[in-house]
Amino acid sequence: MNTRLKETYKPAKRKNSLSVLGNAGGLDLAQDDIRLPEAAGNMRAPTRSGELREQLEQMILDGRLEPGERLDEMELARTFGLSRTPVREAIKALLAIGLVETRGRQGTHVAILSIPALIEMFDVMAALEGLCARFAARRATLAERAAMREVHKELVSAYEAGDPVAFYKVNQQFHDLLYEAAHTHFIADQAIQLRRRIGAYRLRATYQPGRMLSTLSEHVRIMDAIDAGDPEEARKAASEHVQLLGDQLTDFIASLPANMSRANRWQANNGHV
Repeated sequence: MNTRLKETYKPAKRKNSLSVLGNAGGLDLAQDDIRLPEAAGNMRAPTRSGELREQLEQMILDGRLEPGERLDEMELARTFGLSRTPVREAIKALLAIGLVETRGRQGTHVAILSIPALIEMFDVMAALEGLCARFAARRATLAERAAMREVHKELVSAYEAGDPVAFYKVNQQFHDLLYEAAHTHFIADQAIQLRRRIGAYRLRATYQPGRMLSTLSEHVRIMDAIDAGDPEEARKAASEHVQLLGDQLTDFIASLPANMSRANRWQANNGHV
């Protein structure tokens, strides 16, 4: 794991207190002209912690850290040249959003979802996506609609190039634009948080035979409904786009490796257990 982590971790460059302020208001102050409280120095550890948390979160979402993989505090601290305090804080933050889990003496691991929980999460995700699309059909500006069309063109290019990794990333951009077009204060945030929880599993769904091509047509249906100002059709199109049903669900679960699911026995019927 050390090699993979080292290759992908890029700590942000340190900035002095003036760099984040710029030169607003025509001020031109030397660093010595400003005296910060000594307590400000204590913010360094949380900053390094936040950088590590974001990097680990992204690695979990894009599959570089797989469900069940162990995260060792000492190993992470040694790999990134950090003390154990920011590492511990980063892991606690990941625990809080459900991306990792503790297993007693076995330590901390990337979270594994049970099949029943995973299916329920996809169902909730479908409902949230549907609500966002419904509101987008009522509230999206012309610029937001055009932006979705442009990103969709990039998605088509990724499909034609046969690049599922690029396809997955551009697909996330499409859905981000959908959330923004909904102009909600709570629903979109919930959708994003849940997307993080099931990110590694949604990535695998992208690799299912025919899934990328189906995604393209489903996106067109969503965009057409939004452009037509049809909230109910937009909701239905977006919900069906995310939800796993029937044979599609069965095939998806069958494709999961043993390390990505706790379920030994499951029964699926139209997305429910």
